[in-house]
Amino acid sequence: MFKPKESSQNEIEFVSIDELVPSDHLLRKIDQYIDFSTILDKVRPYYSEDNGRPTDPLLLFKMMFIGYLYGIRSERQLEQEIKMNIAYRWFLGLKFRDSVPHHSTISFNRQNRFKGTDIFQEIFDEIVLQAINNKMVGGRVLFTDSTHLKANANKHKFTKEEVKAHTRAYIDELDKAVEEDRQNHGKKPLKEREEVIETKKIRVSTTDPESGFMSRDNKQEMFCYLDHRTTDMKFNIITDAFVTPGNVHDSVPYLSRLDRQTRRFDFKVEAVALDSGYLTNPICKGLSDRNIFAVIAHRRFHPTTGLFPKWKFTYDSEKDLYVCPNKQELIYRTTSREGYREYKSDPKQCETCPFLSQCTRSKNKVKVVTRHVWEDDKEKVRLNRLSKSGKMLYKFRKEKVERSFADSKELHGLRYCRFRGLHNASEQVLLTAACQNMKKIAMHLALLGYVLGDL
Repeated sequence: MFKPKESSQNEIEFVSIDELVPSDHLLRKIDQYIDFSTILDKVRPYYSEDNGRPTDPLLLFKMMFIGYLYGIRSERQLEQEIKMNIAYRWFLGLKFRDSVPHHSTISFNRQNRFKGTDIFQEIFDEIVLQAINNKMVGGRVLFTDSTHLKANANKHKFTKEEVKAHTRAYIDELDKAVEEDRQNHGKKPLKEREEVIETKKIRVSTTDPESGFMSRDNKQEMFCYLDHRTTDMKFNIITDAFVTPGNVHDSVPYLSRLDRQTRRFDFKVEAVALDSGYLTNPICKGLSDRNIFAVIAHRRFHPTTGLFPKWKFTYDSEKDLYVCPNKQELIYRTTSREGYREYKSDPKQCETCPFLSQCTRSKNKVKVVTRHVWEDDKEKVRLNRLSKSGKMLYKFRKEKVERSFADSKELHGLRYCRFRGLHNASEQVLLTAACQNMKKIAMHLALLGYVLGDL
């Protein structure tokens, strides 16, 4: 029967917000299983006890959580969404007629009250601790990688500046290893390293000077930040998220962030799986010193066209020399300050060698092969990758940390930086990662409670 529905928008109904939010809604699960009370304790020092207008800091943080959970990139839009969404109001504890905090309140707290603090790192750590308490983190096998976040900056607007090159954290350890190696080979100690301030010329954005210009093969050139992230094997909980400018190499912050996790969460790390960007001598040496089974992807090297690749030269560890494809021995000569042993051939034998044109193009007909003082640790990592357990472990990497990045970008708006500056980019990454962990904790505990309820 044809009967158009009459308008009923002005009718008054008695209904509670709780009745309108589905029982299986994500925010219900998060509210039930995540303890937000610790946030109040952490932000209390930033508020006055007896001055100013009364405010609920937890309400502001919950508003930010909603924005990061549902990928709402604008604080103005977040305010409007909360006004209209009943589930959001329920999560914040607001009634139908309660006013929603103005979007500028969030901006003020982020830009002023919490500027220069570690509050976002503390909140992230607290969520990780809750996952640990619920036995969702093993702390034995970790996966680490980095992804870029496109900065809010035009790549064509920049200046070129000379900046001081970063001093590697391992430089003192390397100097000690070089001196020991030279002493073992009967070489004189090197002169003390002169303090030379190395500089390099980089592009600095005029829009966001704290971002870094990234230029990599097969990737778009841009000003960006890097999200260096670690996930745990057990439930893929994010255990660390650290932001650097886009021109910082993946391997630079790795060992320090790994040590931070072991200290902060008392992890007993047994194995790690990493991308090829981490296959450096200091990383391999550091993981070996920490007695960690490391699996790192193979890095492809492109030798000079027409010449033998390095793997054609076999290293004899007992005699400490290399053997070339023509069975000639390359003898140790010296160890450089950079940590490389040099093995050189006999030019008299090389002159008559049929492979000379494929071996070297040096005028003195001497072939030089270098080997780092920590090369043994790198070779152990290569053998780990080829082992049965290493192959299995590396397969999990794309299912763990790569999937975590995919969720961040597709579901939580982490493809682009919302704000400018390293501190603001860190806030976005840490709160996004915290929200991802909240979802995993709440969904797992809800499912566990459902199963136990059936039993």
